Amino acid sequence: MSHDKLAYMANQIGRFFQSQKTETAVDSIEDHLRKYWDPRMRQAIVTQLDEGAIQLDPPVREAVERLGHQKAD
Repeated sequence: MSHDKLAYMANQIGRFFQSQKTETAVDSIEDHLRKYWDPRMRQAIVTQLDEGAIQLDPPVREAVERLGHQKAD
């Protein structure tokens, strides 16, 4: 899956949760990515973020960074 597609999908998830408080939104985004994204997709977006290859909205960025800290298995 392309960098742009993963970033677009992740940012869309973030927009769904944007009405929540920031910390709750980040938790919800991370939870969604863990439950519904294939492990390969999670690893790809973590790697792309680490490499600076994608732009993510701030709450999405934080959620993906958390995935990276906990090994996006």
